[in-house]
Amino acid sequence: MRSVIKKEILYDLSRAIEIFDKNLSFDELRKLSDHSIEDVALHKDLDMISITVLIYSLFKISNQLTPESKQKILNDLNFSYDALKDGNLGKYNSAVKRLFLDVREFNASIKEHLADVMQAGKIKKGQALLERGLSLGQAAGLMGLSNWDLQAYASKTVALSEHTESYPAKKRMVYAMEIFGI
Repeated sequence: MRSVIKKEILYDLSRAIEIFDKNLSFDELRKLSDHSIEDVALHKDLDMISITVLIYSLFKISNQLTPESKQKILNDLNFSYDALKDGNLGKYNSAVKRLFLDVREFNASIKEHLADVMQAGKIKKGQALLERGLSLGQAAGLMGLSNWDLQAYASKTVALSEHTESYPAKKRMVYAMEIFGI
């Protein structure tokens, strides 16, 4: 596991532990999930994807958790954090697997959550392509999205309205005329 991925996963796990340990609002899990989705779009790493899906799934089942199940999840989160921090990937993977089993106990559809996370990751990556100057159609095509999916997200951001030209219109016109010999 690359060190940057390990660092991101440790941050996500520590934040999830803090949310469960301090009985913070589970809306914080949604915010953490949104942060993790950006990491998925950036790194496209399987370990990052699994933690992001786990956090998103925990958010989805948070209203069904009993105090006992919260404690069990907190224990497994702590165990996975400690194992990863110590570099014991075998124990880490076992702990993550237990966490997914905990989530499944509440009839959570992990496959749907994975699809949601991957779709959100594609949309965020498409947004990044828009910010770098690609057209909506090009960015959507590269990410395997429909124009509508990307447009619905992009319209809620300021990236499309922040675009400024680096050359004034007059300079662009002069340059175009030079190209065509006019």
